[in-house]
Amino acid sequence: MQEPMLTRIVDELADVPGLGAIALGGSRARGTASAGSDYDIGLYIARGAALDVTALRTAVRRLVGQSRPVELTEVGGWGRWIVGGGRLQIDGVKVDLLYRPIDAVDRVIDDCRNGQIDIDYQPGHPHGFVSAIWMGEVALCRVLHDPTLQLAELKARCTPYPPRLATAIIARFQWEIGFSIDNAALAVARGDRTHIAGCAYRALACAAQVLFARNARYLINEKAALAEAATLPLTVNDLMARVELIWQAIGSGALSAAIDGLRALGTDLTRLTPRDAPD
Repeated sequence: MQEPMLTRIVDELADVPGLGAIALGGSRARGTASAGSDYDIGLYIARGAALDVTALRTAVRRLVGQSRPVELTEVGGWGRWIVGGGRLQIDGVKVDLLYRPIDAVDRVIDDCRNGQIDIDYQPGHPHGFVSAIWMGEVALCRVLHDPTLQLAELKARCTPYPPRLATAIIARFQWEIGFSIDNAALAVARGDRTHIAGCAYRALACAAQVLFARNARYLINEKAALAEAATLPLTVNDLMARVELIWQAIGSGALSAAIDGLRALGTDLTRLTPRDAPD
């Protein structure tokens, strides 16, 4: 049974011109949400269509009430990958609307299935936005409204997880783990904790990418990715405890110990995930 909140959203937004499909994403779609989790609503722009943002704004006004501001971007207002949308409050509940052009998502899925990925700078994604996120969003979303089955067609192409995507992700990010650690080590003599912390984050974010790929799982958000990676069937022993020790060492100024911890983790990951032999 669909939640009343989702029913309201679909009822109000379904007829907006240019909107091809509506999907629930994030932790609520995956069944890992807490009571206070946001609702992430994907608004998939129909093939060959332009989203009528003015009509969308009118529909959203009915959801949030006349007294609350409605701030929606134009398509492209948040960049190439986040694209645009709005952050709303509906009856005290946080709801994020995220635009996704179906034509562009279609091309990205083709690229991912052929082993081609991109990663770009994107505010809100300190590691960068990996193009495969779009494919993962489709694979993991819960379809709420899809009258012409445009989203269903994309979703069918996301299962099973493509072996070429795993190969591409491992090839892209495995080497960067050691590269980032080496850069961090160069900053130890300067005591530059900020740079070391940044390099450590890059190394650990890359490790999460590799672990998800090795387990044929889509990684759609950096937040809590390592904690989830620690629960995957194929993972590094005591991953989260070791990560915590690395951050404690950086915080306390034990920079050489932090580097040693990162190197040991990177070595174990390399043994676990050969670059040229993902399943």
